[in-house]
Amino acid sequence: MKEVIQLDQISKKYGHFSLCELTFGIKEGYITGLIGPNGAGKTTLIKMMMGMVFPDHGSVKIFDQEMSIHEAENKDRIGYVSDENYFYDQLTIDQMSKIIAPFYSRWDQETYRKYIEMFKLSPRKKIKELSKGMKMKYSLAIALSHGADLLIMDEPTAGLDPIFRRELLDLLSEHIQDEKKSILFSTHNTTDLDRIADYIVFVNEGHLVFNEMKESLANKYMLVKGNKELLDRDVRKWFIGLRETEVGFEGLLNNRSEGEHFFRDHAICETPTLEEIMYFTVKGNALYV
Repeated sequence: MKEVIQLDQISKKYGHFSLCELTFGIKEGYITGLIGPNGAGKTTLIKMMMGMVFPDHGSVKIFDQEMSIHEAENKDRIGYVSDENYFYDQLTIDQMSKIIAPFYSRWDQETYRKYIEMFKLSPRKKIKELSKGMKMKYSLAIALSHGADLLIMDEPTAGLDPIFRRELLDLLSEHIQDEKKSILFSTHNTTDLDRIADYIVFVNEGHLVFNEMKESLANKYMLVKGNKELLDRDVRKWFIGLRETEVGFEGLLNNRSEGEHFFRDHAICETPTLEEIMYFTVKGNALYV
């Protein structure tokens, strides 16, 4: 299966934080969610993909080309959406778009106008007058208006109301219908990824936890809820993460078949959400309430 992004043995050190020899790929024609807690390295990885940050070691390839060598050519095919404001505050939406458009060989003014109207953005409004949600909509309009083969999105639903967020997810699902478009979607809102993602990349403390098809996670992970009497020293070791109260526990296993064999007659066994997988993996076995 073809990969539009390839990271090979990526390392980067910032003070006390390090990305540690990460290797993974983003597959063409799919929506891939990038998850992890604050400080896990998600934004650093995205900035490497965009050529804004360079790894200390390893390589970043976009469309099978080294990003450091073919940056301009690759960026022509990438739509980038960030939760940071990279626009000029004193300019209007219309003025800003006239500066941006010439950088893209496939810029489509009619498509741009369609999204500006769809997102209810006034072309004469200054960037500084836009709310965070409106700035995000403007970034989306730009990203979707130049025939991008790859959308790289860092917290694209931040600041959006629930109605538009749902509309955006539908829009992204439509965007990849031709099976040549690809989306990398970094977010803290894992319910968005539960709805639209095909693959999930999970990073924590600069390490890769997994890069898997979302549907396969249901066959691998299991959430167990039961009485504390079920826990002894050996059983505790089975859990990736464990949360205990005075009367019971809930914990995450990454071997569903063995978990069901042992717990199905004695505890509640459920399929965890992405949020629960991330929560218990990050917290480990040290949480007591």
